[in-house]
Amino acid sequence: MSQKNKTVQDKLNELSAIVSWFQSEDFVLEKAVDQYKNAETLAAEIEEDLTAIKNDIAVVKQRFDEPNE
Repeated sequence: MSQKNKTVQDKLNELSAIVSWFQSEDFVLEKAVDQYKNAETLAAEIEEDLTAIKNDIAVVKQRFDEPNE
């Protein structure tokens, strides 16, 4: 599944797995930089997705708040 097709929840789960890796016995210093970059990318994508959702909600709310003519 490509990153664009993943849901926000999928991305949050992946980010959580990366964070858990940092705290696990599987942690390897040589892989830490790559994992950190992956986490940083995921966090930015999640933030963009949430901003888009917030904007969509604002548009829908505005439509409901408009008086019926």
